[in-house]
Amino acid sequence: MPILNKDMTLCISLSARPSNNGTRFHNYLYEALGLNWIYKAFAPTDLAQAIAGVRGLGIRGAAVSMPYKEEVIALVDRMDGSAAAIDSVNTIVNDSGVLTAYNTDYTAIAQLITRARQGGHDGALSPEWSVLLRGSGGMAKATAAAFRDAGFRNVTIVARNEAAGRALADLYGFAWQAELGDDTADVLVNVTPIGMAGGPDADSLSFPQAAVDAARLVFDVVALPAETPLIRAARAAGKPVISGAEVMTIQALEQFVLYTGMRPSDEQVRAAEEFMRAQ
Repeated sequence: MPILNKDMTLCISLSARPSNNGTRFHNYLYEALGLNWIYKAFAPTDLAQAIAGVRGLGIRGAAVSMPYKEEVIALVDRMDGSAAAIDSVNTIVNDSGVLTAYNTDYTAIAQLITRARQGGHDGALSPEWSVLLRGSGGMAKATAAAFRDAGFRNVTIVARNEAAGRALADLYGFAWQAELGDDTADVLVNVTPIGMAGGPDADSLSFPQAAVDAARLVFDVVALPAETPLIRAARAAGKPVISGAEVMTIQALEQFVLYTGMRPSDEQVRAAEEFMRAQ
């Protein structure tokens, strides 16, 4: 990493619960590609002020995480189609003070669904399978949109917030229910903070063990830790899994490309991913 200097280009992340994942991933690639750039994570106390800082300080890019993916929409100048289609933002690119919003979460999840449909996760995922998707925030929108666009129709949104849950379900023609109860499905998808390191439910399962045992594939969007309680339970039950760590790597790579205009080699991405996880 170059010594800090006045000519460095800065990128940041904005999250209620910052982690070192993006910081390590992006900074590794900056060094590998010889870029005079640096990446820093922040937990903003005021989102509007933070975005004003991005604009006013010439910060090149900002990753946006929970719970700011929808709130930030009113603070940017342009919405790329990837963000406008689902009204959710995870990436902001600053071009001379003009802020354009993108959503690489959708891109990452769509790629992982395609890979699973091709048998890339120990068995071919089928759009005929039933899906229980728990969550109703910005990341849930990206996830639900990716499943809808992959041809899945038998999807139920599980969310205690009836207004948000019904709105998300209606947007994509899915069902909604407030609680999981004893329901099972072929695919379980967690898009809530349950199981997230440092959170109040860090040690909790986002789906009952019985639902895990009945599932054919388990997907946890939580990226920290890489092995959440749900992922560990699914692996122990012999189920194919898609992890939030996989989502993190792909969405971070696409952010890197948006910020720098450069696409690292597969070998460089694998090395950055290993460095990110070795913390």
